[in-house]
Amino acid sequence: MTDTRLIPAGRLESFTQACLVAVGMPADDAAIVAGLMAEADVNGSDGHGIFRLPQYIKRIQSGGINLHPNISLHRETAATALVDGDNAMGHLVMRRAVQVAIDKARTAGVAWVGARNSNHAGPAALYAKMPLAHDMIGLYIAVGNANHLPPWGGTEMLLSTNPIAVAIPADQEPPIVLDMATTVAAYGKVKTAAQRGETMPEGWMIDREGRPLTDPKRAEEGFLLPIGGAKGYGLALVFGLLAGTLNGAAFGKDVIDFNADSVTPTNTGQLIVAISISAFAELGVFKRSVDAAIAAMHASPTLPGFDGVRMPGEGSYAVRLKREAEGIPVHAGLDAALAKLGQALGVEPPS
Repeated sequence: MTDTRLIPAGRLESFTQACLVAVGMPADDAAIVAGLMAEADVNGSDGHGIFRLPQYIKRIQSGGINLHPNISLHRETAATALVDGDNAMGHLVMRRAVQVAIDKARTAGVAWVGARNSNHAGPAALYAKMPLAHDMIGLYIAVGNANHLPPWGGTEMLLSTNPIAVAIPADQEPPIVLDMATTVAAYGKVKTAAQRGETMPEGWMIDREGRPLTDPKRAEEGFLLPIGGAKGYGLALVFGLLAGTLNGAAFGKDVIDFNADSVTPTNTGQLIVAISISAFAELGVFKRSVDAAIAAMHASPTLPGFDGVRMPGEGSYAVRLKREAEGIPVHAGLDAALAKLGQALGVEPPS
């Protein structure tokens, strides 16, 4: 077996849906989750796509996910809502939350929708990008599903990677899509590196003595580093309070490590903000102005060692075009894990 083989996204999506149905998820819900997971892979978010399927299946089989949830609005105003996910798959909860935010932003101009009793939902950009189709800006924040970050200067794991994503539409250019963890690397990258037998760059993690940790299989011996030192810690803290505490969701010591615990409900907190551009500016003028800003950035003279200035989301956009044409690269370790999962569930592995 070669290290990596290319599999069309549609086949990975069909395999994912069949596996979810095999463990009892309703077919319509399984189609939604599988579609969003495949979208993650197409966009290059390898740590949040089909890589997560065995973990999701384990949690479902352990009773840690509600397969027949009542996803409902717990609180609501003209421009806000709190979605209670009833311990559903996070993809389903956030898809509903985004739909609510878009509907409200059409009339209110801006809508902020929080979620509680949710679960891991994949990459942040998935949901920040959904309002783009409605000529809106999207902003998404979540509490990560395991604590891998101590407060600045401390050693107790009280914070997660707590990501943020912002998607801004342009006119002729691809949208600007910022998707980042508040740590130097998302923990999903650590997990994929471990599966592939790769080492981590120095600067991702340190051990409890402050020494660089580069072996991802020893990740439990240390912790992730925040972006920008104390500033990254501050962002992780504030994002956790906004997406977790404000929604009545888990934060700090209450966060469940879903890597180690497949049974306990995680009560994951997330939020989505939808901003109608036409509430603030003429749509065409705004989009052309974003194009002009992109052009100005691209035209900047470069430092030695740089071949050009890139915009947030450009790399993912290029990956998307390539993977739509050629397929998703699946490493041998993941390939074996999917084959094992398919065999256990009676589902033909993707090919």
